[in-house]
Amino acid sequence: MEIWINPACSKCRSALSLLDAEKAEYTVRRYLEDPPSAAEIREVLSRLGLEPWDITRTGESAAGELGLSGWPRDPGSRERWIEALAAHPILIQRPIITADDGHAVVGRTEDAVRSIL
Repeated sequence: MEIWINPACSKCRSALSLLDAEKAEYTVRRYLEDPPSAAEIREVLSRLGLEPWDITRTGESAAGELGLSGWPRDPGSRERWIEALAAHPILIQRPIITADDGHAVVGRTEDAVRSIL
């Protein structure tokens, strides 16, 4: 498993604690320091079954600066959203956990984290 985290995030720390308690094997990716490429974001979205706007932190100042609230949420705008996430990783919802078997979750709840174990 790989988990994309921001160490300052309480949800990320909770997910890590749960993974540790369950003795799960995982790799940590500090995605602000090691940002995912647009291709990696596309792959994770596919695994999650979500669209880029579904994993975008619209409350971040970068979202306001980009005017994301006015961006269309449609197939024609999908790449624009993905490029914005790649350029501004702070906008990516966290933590995201990807399993070796192809599953992925946004691990913001204990149930979500447990679902990937």
